[in-house]
Amino acid sequence: MSSRRPRKKAPPRQRPHSARRKPARKRIRKTARSKTRSRKPRAKGKRKAAGGHSPLFVFFFWPYLIINRLVTNWPALLRIPAKAISYGACGGATVLILGGLFYFLRSLRYDMSQVAEMPQRSIIYDRNMKELGRLHGAHRHVVDLTKVSPHFRRALLAREDKNFYQHRGVDPRGVARAVVENIKRKSFAQGASTLTMQLARNAFGLSTRGPKWQQLDRKFLELALALRIEEAYEKDEIMQHYMNLIFWGGSIHGVEAASRAYLEKSAEALTLSEAAMLAGIIRGPNAFSPFDDVETTKKERNSTLDSMVANSFITDLESKAAKTEPLHIRPVNRRLIEDSYAMDAIKRDIERHLDKKYIKQGGLKIITTIDKDLQEAAERHLNSKLSEIERRPGYRHNTRSNWQSTPFAQRKTPDYLQGAIVAVENGTGAIRCIVGGRDAGESKFNRAIHARRQIGSVFKPFVYLAAFDQGMRPGSYVDDSRIKPGQIRYAPRDWDPRNSDGKYLPTVTAREGLMNSRNTSSVRIGNYAGMESVRSVAHRSFAITVPSKASSYLGSWEATPEQVASAYTIFPNAGTRYGPHFVSRILDEDGNELWAHKPLGYQAIDRKGAAWTTSSVLQDATRSGTASSMRRQLGFQRPAGGKTGTTDGYQDAWFVGYSSGLTCAVWVGHDQPKPIVEGGYGADLALPIWVKVMKTADRLGRYEFSRFTPPVEMKPVRLCRSSGKHATPGCEKAKTAYDDPIPIDLEPHATDFCPKHPIRAIPVE
Repeated sequence: MSSRRPRKKAPPRQRPHSARRKPARKRIRKTARSKTRSRKPRAKGKRKAAGGHSPLFVFFFWPYLIINRLVTNWPALLRIPAKAISYGACGGATVLILGGLFYFLRSLRYDMSQVAEMPQRSIIYDRNMKELGRLHGAHRHVVDLTKVSPHFRRALLAREDKNFYQHRGVDPRGVARAVVENIKRKSFAQGASTLTMQLARNAFGLSTRGPKWQQLDRKFLELALALRIEEAYEKDEIMQHYMNLIFWGGSIHGVEAASRAYLEKSAEALTLSEAAMLAGIIRGPNAFSPFDDVETTKKERNSTLDSMVANSFITDLESKAAKTEPLHIRPVNRRLIEDSYAMDAIKRDIERHLDKKYIKQGGLKIITTIDKDLQEAAERHLNSKLSEIERRPGYRHNTRSNWQSTPFAQRKTPDYLQGAIVAVENGTGAIRCIVGGRDAGESKFNRAIHARRQIGSVFKPFVYLAAFDQGMRPGSYVDDSRIKPGQIRYAPRDWDPRNSDGKYLPTVTAREGLMNSRNTSSVRIGNYAGMESVRSVAHRSFAITVPSKASSYLGSWEATPEQVASAYTIFPNAGTRYGPHFVSRILDEDGNELWAHKPLGYQAIDRKGAAWTTSSVLQDATRSGTASSMRRQLGFQRPAGGKTGTTDGYQDAWFVGYSSGLTCAVWVGHDQPKPIVEGGYGADLALPIWVKVMKTADRLGRYEFSRFTPPVEMKPVRLCRSSGKHATPGCEKAKTAYDDPIPIDLEPHATDFCPKHPIRAIPVE
């Protein structure tokens, strides 16, 4: 038996290093495969989302998706143009919808009740409730549709909107026609505006100016507003609002106002020819105005009549008859003049007293202080006299007739002779007439309230007033010789004012100095009163600060005619001055009083007797002084006082005078100061105008022309002419004593005797 070797047990097999890491790799691969398997479903989900559409995308672009679905299987030759056309149509529809929504939302800002609001112009009345004119708001008379001639309704439809009763605010056929025409002309030649769209434009004040994009924007807004108006109002209501609101040229709004302004009749009484005329000028109210060019107006009337025939509103026979009918346009002399100097002054006064919201809404009744009859007469008298001056031999300046004969395009600023008139009621300060020039249509500058001119000798009474207030009397002696160097305070040493007649007297009375307008004696009167006293009187009378120089005594400073007229009222008023004003009362459309003037006077001079004394001298000046031609040549015999004024070189001519009830100032001169005529004194150029105005006032019977009476008790006193004090035996011996009826508030104190003749200073029995 053989013995077998026992088999050795093999040692455990050593795996290579790489073999030992295999299980880890398997695990990694398994993990990777599991991750890949887990990622695959998510990637598949992503590809599905990219191939579909979100709900928001579908919501906005569903028409395009439908188009795509419908044409997907079409041949490319049909599919591409079909898509282009369909996409364009959808895009256009989208723009229309969004644009319509945008303008509809914009239109919601406008209140539809505003369409029916018809703000009317405020009516300006004179003191006697005669209409002077209108201002603010619109010149309009609101009427019911039934009060308008049927001829006009048909003419309006034929001219402006023949399909008015068929459309709902927008006329599609008209829009299409306008689009085609505008494309042809490459401009906004037609707007396709219906009556409703025009109403929207006018009711809400939509601007018709600006670049093309703004005009297009306004047109779209009109469309939206027109649709809203059609929803808010019936057709006849829209027609009525349109007729009452539409613009007819100048300041005229509404068919009734247009009918009255142009034809002097109510809209209810319009003939076919007249109705066609009014309808014809709506498209160009100022260009086709019958006040400017009647022939152009007739062409528009005939065009309207042709449209009425074409639209079967009238027959051809009726049209021919209407075309031959003459148009009776309101003549120039009966047209309401709103551009006048009085209206300018009134408007300024209103703006000082009334809140802007009342002014803007209009419909007010404004009762003014103006007397229309006196106003019109003053305007005539001023122009008549100035024309007479321009016709004088040797007149060297341009005349108004020459200026008017110049072609309109070549006319310059008026340089012909001008003037101004202001009449003030003494007891209230109410301005009864104001004329600021020869024609407000030719020159807007209101000289009555704006022209500051040297007043010259018309200031002298105020210098004497200051002296009388300090004790000087009209009978006092004053040196009238030439001024010597250093003699007058506030004067240059070489100052040498001349008397107009070239004569110098040893002495004159103060009365004579003022009556005859002596310069040298008047300067000495001012020197006696003192510069500060004279300046104080001037400030309280004119509301002006006078320069502190001796030439101020002779009126070398400037004031307006209104200021001068108002200042002079203190003489017939015993020193009291009332502020000038143009408006008495303002009422709203229901008659409620919004504002009323309350006269407030103040004492411009301390003692009434001084004002009375000055006034008595000015009354004498109209009888035997520089204004004596008032009585002798011009024939004015009513009680009055006044003073002429002429500046150096005859550049300004003045006369200011008064009755017991009315004060009037007249100025004549050129806008650019220059000599008017040689020897052109105020007595020759201005006084005749004053006389005519005051004669008219007297004839009207509305103003007081009674005798002047002293405001205080008068007392006879023996005075000395040299000092104005109580006379003494020395005054008697010097023959300077005289009896003077003196206002008691000016009487010297019982112990105030003449210091120049102190011989036994006792009063004379």
